[in-house]
Amino acid sequence: MKRKISILGSTGSIGRQALEVIDKLQDKFEIIALTAGSNTDLLNEQIKKFKPKYACASDTTKIEGAKHLSLEEICSNKENDIILVAVSGKIGLRPTITAINNGIDIALANKETLVMAGDIVMPLAKEKGVNIIPVDSEHCAIHQCIKDISQVDSLIITASGGPFLHKTVDDMKNATVEQALAHPRWNMGKKITVDSATLMNKGLEVIEAHHLFNMDYDRINVVVHPQSIVHSAIEYVDGSVIAQLGLPSMHIPIQYAITYPERFEGIKSKSFSFAEIARLDFEEPNWDKFKALNLAYDAGRLGGSATVCLNAANEEAVFEFLEGKIKLFDIIHAVEEMMQNHNIIKKPSVDEIFDIDSEIRIKTKEWLKCSMV
Repeated sequence: MKRKISILGSTGSIGRQALEVIDKLQDKFEIIALTAGSNTDLLNEQIKKFKPKYACASDTTKIEGAKHLSLEEICSNKENDIILVAVSGKIGLRPTITAINNGIDIALANKETLVMAGDIVMPLAKEKGVNIIPVDSEHCAIHQCIKDISQVDSLIITASGGPFLHKTVDDMKNATVEQALAHPRWNMGKKITVDSATLMNKGLEVIEAHHLFNMDYDRINVVVHPQSIVHSAIEYVDGSVIAQLGLPSMHIPIQYAITYPERFEGIKSKSFSFAEIARLDFEEPNWDKFKALNLAYDAGRLGGSATVCLNAANEEAVFEFLEGKIKLFDIIHAVEEMMQNHNIIKKPSVDEIFDIDSEIRIKTKEWLKCSMV
């Protein structure tokens, strides 16, 4: 029987690769809905090829060949066996909650959902008996390694180190947008690539891991691994370490998430060869150079709305950097400033989360504007 799936964000990097996986395994899936923002040209191409029943875009008049439904309606449709949440930003939070409330499993590729509201989303999923399967390669790796979470002592999240791993602080301070986007291993969207350059991406993943696996921050470790072959590992209480390895391709964790718990032969560029890889290097992160990682741990430990503040300030500052208005390190300065002046709400509601998010974004833009004068 075919698994029925909807993809939120089908025109983005993860969404496009998910459709490549589904195209390879077309006898395993039926697509219920595809959604996009403004890229309706690509969405219409996808509709023509994959023939979903429903679609959603910011301009509904441009959708061709599928009935228009809102994100909320799509996520309320119990035809779905699983929904891949691959939209970026806070827009992914409410649809995810809607899907969980309707008992639909989630393949989660949206960081903000757990960074902003992990204390709401994960207990709700447990209550509703819904599986949250992570798509990020690191969390997917941990998910594959864990058999009994009660026997796990710690999580080990790997980081490639990004384009500035062996550059100086001055190199980072003077980095151009092009240099920040030149990731040595992964082909990702611009925002997440900049986050990888500052290691904020890894910090956000630490917060996600805390919620996904109910693990204390003191038991989540980050190690730099430039080859991006070991995607993450866990250490059991007896000292055994189990790692998940693979070539750096997002097709693998995407396929695992949407086919879980089964595995099928899918997209594979070539077979894994230890001999060809030859060596695997690991090192401690440079905490002084990559202060974003410290900020993320701090926000996670503070809890409540601190992570909302961290995420909103970082995202707005990254957008300013991508537009060439600020320097790379100004992103970190902005996040520090917003966190230092934020009054934490310990258990914010979803509405409060969105209000705080909007407030921090406005304050971040204002602070950056004033600081640049």
